[in-house]
Amino acid sequence: MKIASAASAFPEHYYSQKFLQQQLQEYWGGRLPNPQVLERLHRNVAVEGRHLAIPTEKYYDIATRGQANDIWIEVAKELGEQSLCRALHHAGLDSQKLGAFFFVSVTGIASPSIDALLINRLGLPTNIRRVPIFGLGCVAGAAGIARAADYVRAYPSQAATLVSVELCSLTIQRDDLSMANLISSGLFADGAAAVIVTGDEIDSTGPRILATRSIFYPETEQMMGWKITEKGFRIMLSPEVPTLIREHLGHDVDAFLADQGLKRSDLKSWVLHTGGPKVLEATASALDLHNGQLDASWDCLKRVGNLSSASVLVVLEDVMRNRRPEPGTLGLLAAMGPGFCSELVLLEW
Repeated sequence: MKIASAASAFPEHYYSQKFLQQQLQEYWGGRLPNPQVLERLHRNVAVEGRHLAIPTEKYYDIATRGQANDIWIEVAKELGEQSLCRALHHAGLDSQKLGAFFFVSVTGIASPSIDALLINRLGLPTNIRRVPIFGLGCVAGAAGIARAADYVRAYPSQAATLVSVELCSLTIQRDDLSMANLISSGLFADGAAAVIVTGDEIDSTGPRILATRSIFYPETEQMMGWKITEKGFRIMLSPEVPTLIREHLGHDVDAFLADQGLKRSDLKSWVLHTGGPKVLEATASALDLHNGQLDASWDCLKRVGNLSSASVLVVLEDVMRNRRPEPGTLGLLAAMGPGFCSELVLLEW
């Protein structure tokens, strides 16, 4: 099993962090109790710019969650198509070889789901197995790769695709002035990514998937997620997430590697979800990663913000294209998200 390619796609509307902060101050008007707090939060998330699904002035026209969801569907189709076509091209793979289509998102809902709409748009095989997944949030990029690997392990002559589309800006809550929403307004952004995973009988290049592991942390469901209200998705984001990472991630990675006859020092490549500065700092502390080992994650956070499930896939794309390790290098792809949970994927480059 190999990851044959990873490719991203972004909306055309890109804005600097400073411009977005100014626009949000106008959007919330005089309701912000202290505008300096918003400026400080946006400065501290280490993001320089972000893509948005629509121009900033259009967000004033969104009055209901239904209107936001309609925009989500239209943009998701465009970005999903772009990322999947690019991933197929980079893999050198005919779309007719796809046996399964995993679609992940936590920022919009569609039925038929986006994977079905893309099958029609791209003329994908009519017997392709569809697996739309909602609710995993940031962890879904890594989880989707693991589920795709499960599929091609059973069907080694086939390939599977994972497509992630996250349009976080369309979930903004104008009446929510909580610290969680103010932080989210400066951190999360919009984009899509697709990955092609091939079975052993398909000749392809890319890192081999050696093993995967899912880990669920009991009684942590309030740490991250959505509260679904009559106005849409309201963010739940606990300040305890970095603490949980420091307490558990190192042990969990060590236990996973030990089952493969490995130890942490055997890993030389790290493809980790961008999270935010506190999450990346906690991850570095938990895994004892220093000297630029998380540069790919930091750079993606700086360039495009946190893309929820698509983030780890964008980091993967960057590593595959610009920072490719030497052949035989062992590495880890990982993400964490609502549940609270983590997904680990052991790679050999």
